[in-house]
This record gives sequence, C-alpha cells and structure tokens, in this order.
Amino acid sequence: MKIMNTKIYKGFLGFLGVFGGLGLTSCSDFLEIEPQNEIILEKFWNEKADVDAIIAGCYSGMQSENVIKRMMVWGEFRSDNIGPGSNVSSDGNLEKILKENIDAKNSYTDWKDFYSVINRCNTVIKYAPGVAANDPAYTESELQANIAEMVALRSLSYFYLIRAFRDVPFSRVAYTDDDQTMDLPATKFNDVLDSLIYDLESVQNYAVKRYPITKELYQTGRITQDAIHALLCELYLWKKDYENCIRYADMVIDSKKAIYEENRQKRTNSSLSNDEDMVRFNGFPLVSNSTSANYYGDAYTILFGRDRNYTDQVNQEIIFQLVFSDSPEGEGMMANGAVNSFYGNSNASVGLVAPSDYIYSQIEATGPERKVFADKNKKLDSRIYTNCLYRGSGGDKAINKYTTSTVDISISTGTPEASYGSKYSQNQNGSNWIIYRLTDIMLLKAEALAQMVREGESSENNEYNRSLLDRAFTLVNAVNKRSLCQNQLNDTLRRSDYTTKGDMETLVLQERQRELMFEGKRWFDLVRLSQRNGNTQTLASAALQKATTGAGLIGNHLAKMDAIYWPYNLDEMKVNLNLVQNPAFSSGEDESYQKTTKK
Repeated sequence: MKIMNTKIYKGFLGFLGVFGGLGLTSCSDFLEIEPQNEIILEKFWNEKADVDAIIAGCYSGMQSENVIKRMMVWGEFRSDNIGPGSNVSSDGNLEKILKENIDAKNSYTDWKDFYSVINRCNTVIKYAPGVAANDPAYTESELQANIAEMVALRSLSYFYLIRAFRDVPFSRVAYTDDDQTMDLPATKFNDVLDSLIYDLESVQNYAVKRYPITKELYQTGRITQDAIHALLCELYLWKKDYENCIRYADMVIDSKKAIYEENRQKRTNSSLSNDEDMVRFNGFPLVSNSTSANYYGDAYTILFGRDRNYTDQVNQEIIFQLVFSDSPEGEGMMANGAVNSFYGNSNASVGLVAPSDYIYSQIEATGPERKVFADKNKKLDSRIYTNCLYRGSGGDKAINKYTTSTVDISISTGTPEASYGSKYSQNQNGSNWIIYRLTDIMLLKAEALAQMVREGESSENNEYNRSLLDRAFTLVNAVNKRSLCQNQLNDTLRRSDYTTKGDMETLVLQERQRELMFEGKRWFDLVRLSQRNGNTQTLASAALQKATTGAGLIGNHLAKMDAIYWPYNLDEMKVNLNLVQNPAFSSGEDESYQKTTKK
C-alpha cells in the first residue's frame, strides 16, 4: 500500500464512515480538506478524533469482503468440510481450490488486503503518540489502549498470513513514503510467531478490559484483553508451548465466568442461562440450549443471530467478532458479503460452496459409519441441523451456519426435526463473523492438555497423565453436551473410550470439527497437527474424503509438507524479487498443478 510522504491513504475516505455504526468518530470533520481525495499528513494527525477515524478504517479493512473471503478460503475450503455448491463454475479460482488444483495465478492467493490492514495499524502506532502530545483530551491510557488494539489487529492479520503461507514478509514499519523499501524477503514462520507473541505480551495489560454496557457492539466487536488472551492462547499452541497456552485459556475462561456471574446476579427473566447449566456444562459458562419440552436451538440463535435481547449471553461466550448489519444502508454498516456469496442467501439457497458430500453422507449415516458426529444412531447432536440446512433425505444440501439467524429443533416425534428462519436477503447478510468464542478456547486448551501427556509407564506418569486426560475430557464433554437434544443429559462421550494421548488428540480434533464447522478453522487445525507430527497423514486423509476424481494425484501432492500451505501470488512474485516460491506449486505460468506434474 503506497502512501506519499505528504499525504495519507489516497482514496481511503470511503472506509472511514463504515464503522460509524459502532459509534466511532466519523470523518465529517476533515472531509472539507482540499483536494478531498487526499489527506495532508501534517494537517491530519492533530486530535483524538483523527486517531479514532483511522482505527475505524483498520476494522473496516478487516470487515472487507476480500479479507473475510480469505479467512474462509484459507482456513476451511481445502478441508473435508467444504464441497462445490451452486454455480461454483462462475468462480473458476474457487472451483480449482475445491479440487486441490492451486497455482500462483489463483486470485485467492492475493494477500494485499491483509497487508493493507497491517499498514494502517502500523500507521496508527507511529502517529498516535504525537497526537497524544498535542491533544490534552487524548489521555495516556487511551493512547496505550489504542496501541494495544492496533498491535492485536496487526498480529491477527499476520497470524492468518503465516498459517496460510508459512513464511511471509514481516514488518512493524508504517509505509508512508514511496521511497521506502517494500520488497522484503519472507520471514520464517517461527520467527514471525515469536514476534507476535512478544508484541502481544508487551501490550496486553494496556488493552481495554471490558467496554461499558452502553457500547453494546464494542463489547465483542472491538479488541479487548480477552481477545488478546485468546490470540495468545492459540499462538502458544502453535509454538508448542502448552503451559502458556493453558495459562491464557484459563484467563479467558475465568473472565467469561465472571460475566456469567454478573448475568446471574442481574437475571430478570427466564431466558437467561440458569445455575443448572453450569452443572450441565461441567462448570463452564456456555450459552444454553433450551431444556423445555422437545425444543432446542437457543444457543445457535443467540450466538449467530442478531436479536440484541441476548447481548448479555453473547458477551458470556463470544470473545471477538467482526460486526455486520442486515440493513447496511439504514445502519451505516457493512453487510457480510463473503457469507452472502459463499454460503447462500434468500435468492440462492445454496451458495458457491456447500457441505462436502462426505459431511452430508455423515449426516445420513447411522451406526459405525457415522464418524463426524458423536452420537452414532439417534442424530441428537443439534449441530447436524445448525451447521447444515438439513430437512432429511433429499432435502436441500446447503450450509445453514451464518446464513439464517434462527434454528428451532423439535424432538416431539422422537427424531429431531429442524425448522429454519428465512435466509438473509441477497447483499443483506447481517451475520457477525466470529474470530474467537469460548468453546474454541476450551478446545484449544484441551488440545494443549493432551499434548502434555508423558511417555513411559510409571506410577507417577500414569497419575499425571490421567489428570491431564481427565481435564481435557471435561472440556470436550462440556462442549459436546451443550449440543445434545435431550432434556436429561446422557453423555454420548465416555471417558473410558479415551485413555491415551492419541485417543484424546483425535477426540479434540473431531469435536473442533463438529463445533466450529464452517467458521474458518478446520484446515488450520489440520495444518497445526501436520506441523506437530512432521507429516501430513491426517490432513491428506481428511482432504481425500471429498475427492471424487484425481484422488491419487491429490494424495501425492498433499504428502508434501510444503503443499499444505499456499503459493505466493504470481503478481506479488513479479514485484517482490526477494520472495522464493513455495516449491510444491507451479509458478502460475502453467494452467494447473496437474499440468506441471506431467512434465
């Protein structure tokens, strides 16, 4: 993102008003500057309102359709969860990804929008201290909180990049001058990871702990200490520092327990979770499904819907999300265009992608053939119905999560039956894109606990390992129990079935697939497992579940560790000669991976 020395963000004004729906300062106070498509640097960074405006632009950049689409594509679409949907051939680049036919020309390898967010964050970090020195209304605590917020958004952006591409150009410098060197070589994955951890550790205590209840959308729509702790939890898991992963997970869990306790004390109606839920969910403050006779679905509606009567419960589980609107013109906010296109809308019930044939076959399967959802026979896992638009055999094959705000599940006939609210209208998808929620962190902690199991048989090791596996199972079981369509909860998971590190590792991976399906997590989970094990066996096996043709070629390709990451975009390679292409992919000059392998 090139910015002239005497001006900042050419053509950037269009971003600044979008986040106004969250109460951030609008750009009306500097729209009178001439010319209107350029903001003179020396005349801009003068007061707190100027800082707020650019922070708004940072969030708007994260909300942009191109960024959300890449969060989805990079984090999920190469996995066993996703298959082609309706009219996917209209997006040839996406169609190739679903066939594991990726090269450097593919448009989804373009990372410029993430680097745009990174540069905006770096610019705030560079110039905000000068504003604080000139504007008495901009306090030191506000400055430090803003810097922590920008460091976190920058770190989150880099975290997406390294999980997708492994090694990427890394810089904390704000590029505001065309004369600055921008064609940086890629920094190694582990070095970037260490830098992100260092940066977040340095600023975490300055971040806002919790926004006031009067700023409803800020509470989960802006970075807080909980969001930074959640990010650190996952960063440490990728670093294989399991003790610190657990430490930060516990910080998040304890914070959410405190919010639950506040909600309990001010409870004024029965729709809020009651104390029995803490027992049902092993002491974790999860949003509850209704336990009234034969009716389930509240948790989905609260977490993924837009009914603001449930704000207290949303804050009880959501940690950080990107906020959208189903009436973008009226509220002055963005609609979620990425979900509208990829997952479907009222005009196109099936989007460009859909649940893979493998996932849909698992919904229909019974007995031992049913491997994804834990309950083998009765289909009582509500996530069958909340993840997918499921009306029985022969029904629509579509993704439900994020495309509708309500799901009601009845078991009055003994077999669950789901009814769905209307899909969001075209270009009016109001579903917030969740980056972190409590169940995600609980399962990351469970994964870390499983990895701490010691090798070797001894009474000391056996006791230590039993404790770790007990704690991991308690976390997974709590998440699983919340999904069950039962009044009297009978666990579908049994601790006695998971007695080894490998057993628990597999259980956690399966539960993350069930719980976080279509939330942009699955491929990254498989990549992390491959990094840890030093091989791609589980990842390749999962990806091949959806292969209908070319399975042998795909299997051979994904056997390479390099192949689980993405190639650098061809245009980026042309302008940055310091980048060395991922050897698992073609340069982009040839049509496809298939073509280059035949040479």
